[in-house]
Amino acid sequence: MDGSRRAGRRRWRAAVVSLLAGTLLLTAACSGGGDDAPSWQGGGNGSAAAEAPSPEPTLSTVAVTSPAIDATGVEAWSEVKYNSEDPDNTTVEVTDAKGEEVKGTVDKDENVWKPSESLEWGGKYTVTVSTPEAEGKNNTTTSSFTVMKKPANLVRVSSFLGDNQTVGVGMPLIIRFGRSVPEKYRADVERKMTVTATPAQEGVWHWTSPTEVHYRPKVYWKAGSKVFYKVQLKGVKMGDGWYGRSDLTVDMKIGRSMIMTVSNKTKKMTVKQDGKVIKTIPVSLGKPKTPSSSGTMVVIEKKEHTVFDTLDELGPEEGYRTEIDYAQRITWSGQFIHAAPWSEGVQGRRNVSHGCVNVSMAMGKWLFDRTMMGDVITVSGTEEKLKNGNGWTDWNMSWDEYKKGSALH
Repeated sequence: MDGSRRAGRRRWRAAVVSLLAGTLLLTAACSGGGDDAPSWQGGGNGSAAAEAPSPEPTLSTVAVTSPAIDATGVEAWSEVKYNSEDPDNTTVEVTDAKGEEVKGTVDKDENVWKPSESLEWGGKYTVTVSTPEAEGKNNTTTSSFTVMKKPANLVRVSSFLGDNQTVGVGMPLIIRFGRSVPEKYRADVERKMTVTATPAQEGVWHWTSPTEVHYRPKVYWKAGSKVFYKVQLKGVKMGDGWYGRSDLTVDMKIGRSMIMTVSNKTKKMTVKQDGKVIKTIPVSLGKPKTPSSSGTMVVIEKKEHTVFDTLDELGPEEGYRTEIDYAQRITWSGQFIHAAPWSEGVQGRRNVSHGCVNVSMAMGKWLFDRTMMGDVITVSGTEEKLKNGNGWTDWNMSWDEYKKGSALH
């Protein structure tokens, strides 16, 4: 009885020891301390398991989106675009290679910085965009870009008028291009041409051809106005790989108002200066075969003495070669105001000219001494209407018609 009990106890202890040993082995296997520990417990030799998790990138309140970081070949009028969590309090600074700040304006609604003038060919620029501090986030970012090298194809830009000139109240501002500007680029060209008049006056640009654009106010310039215009076309796209060559500015003045009105019905010219009639002059206009043009023109050029030669144009029967005094051109086709002593006997009564406005020698000199380029002359009642483009015919169109010649209207 006692022997069997002792044997039973020994078997029970052996079972307990065996169970404890199995438990210890299981614990060791799950502890991760062995070479064969599963990788999902962080053990083993796999590299993915051995590396620490990558740190989260530091967030930023601002970012430059264009031009791209370290971009090259950037155009000279490129804008800087950015994102910001606080647009109203964002500052944008662009500096050149010398560290000098570049002038520009910030549109906080569009998140865009625009240069005030073209950037230098081949120049390197750095952009710094900042906002007020934000916890856990960077509040400043920088980016750099390089402008394209000076292109080989550059379009010459010139102004007909220059600094310190004084012109009449009908004078259009005239910008000419050395190459035709395709229509799709004209709006960008116009945006880079600004006119400031003192006192302020509404006006608009009007393309007279692919190589020439004019500007006039809604009504005649106010006498005594100061006019300043800035043409910033250096680096502006003009189509087919061509860019504007240069910028220019003109500072000029409008003189007193002088308006000449010619009536075919009365055969007289009425001259008004600053709104007051100062002279009435008998005239002879173009005969029916060569009528004067009815319309509004301006004085284009003045020649105290010149020679009219129409032999090649009209032939030996109708053509002539004649010395002329006090000539003032009003059309490209050859119509002038000028002295015509040979027609003084019929001036005020009958038309005998080849399209010009004939006046006497005395009145020719009187007018010549008082007029200037840009003074206005309107002729009415003749057999032929003035063709737009035959001279500076900017005032021969209504305001609504003139505006249609702008790429921005």
